[in-house]
Amino acid sequence: MELRELGEFGWIAGIREKFRGVPSGESLGIGDDCAVIPCGDGEALVVTTDMLIEDVHFLRAVIPPYLLGRKSLAVNLSDVASMGAVPIASFLSIALPGDVSAGWADRFTDGYRSLSEEFGVPLLGGDTTSSQDRIAINVTAIGRIARAKVKYRSGARENDIVYVTGYLGDSAQGLLDIRSGVYDSPFVAVHHDPHPCVNEGIWLGNQPEVHAMMDISDGIASDLPHILEESETGAEISIERIPTRTTVELAVTGGEDYQLLLTVGAGGARRGLPGESDRIAAEYVRHFGKPLYGIGRIRSGAPDIIWSDNGEVVRPQWKGFRHF
Repeated sequence: MELRELGEFGWIAGIREKFRGVPSGESLGIGDDCAVIPCGDGEALVVTTDMLIEDVHFLRAVIPPYLLGRKSLAVNLSDVASMGAVPIASFLSIALPGDVSAGWADRFTDGYRSLSEEFGVPLLGGDTTSSQDRIAINVTAIGRIARAKVKYRSGARENDIVYVTGYLGDSAQGLLDIRSGVYDSPFVAVHHDPHPCVNEGIWLGNQPEVHAMMDISDGIASDLPHILEESETGAEISIERIPTRTTVELAVTGGEDYQLLLTVGAGGARRGLPGESDRIAAEYVRHFGKPLYGIGRIRSGAPDIIWSDNGEVVRPQWKGFRHF
């Protein structure tokens, strides 16, 4: 079997199973956006690592090195935010081919530093090496959080409300614009310079009514099933409620949105009273001046998504981004 037949998530599942018997103490690894490592006094470190490969994740001729530096860190800070943690450090490893100039490398690190300064996240180390013909970037980010407040994918409960923190599909539309020769659209700007929901994630991490959370990197058609599988629940999603400035298909399959996807307890809403989710949504608006978008609910049953459009069940063949 070729790797593309097994698929990215099939391979990851195999890795997870292969290492299941290796002692990890109280640390939690594969299955969430970050590993969680207890560090005493009820605290934990969350650790994530992500790669960006030229011609797979970015086109060197199109993205300015300054913005690539920012994006390299942003996608990792998004993972830390999805756990509810405060980012405290990053490590950068990069392989550069011989045709990369010193000026390009300097602008890249300027961009990386700008986002580091924005969120107070120091660069504490890493590695540099040469490559044959393509740039390869690997960033590790570390966050800190009280263990009791960590938001896992496995926490969703029946009747939770499913929320997203912002518009979906902008980045995917930006990639389409690039492929059609348009490099200066607002969507391209989002694709090249995503803004991680760091402060939003920290705030949501402090809300006990938030039961599960992750970031949206591969589109909710791929990402929401991770929550459903880990939580052993299903979901009903109303596509007319999905916030997008593009098409619904791009919004659910495009990926690289780096918004947060979360479930919040419904509470009294089931009895016709103001519920936990209503309170969280209202307080979120007061804190951040923008809404949480409720797009559906968690249900019991098989870990799959029932899509509806204005109350009518639809059966689209949507699949999110796949690396293999």
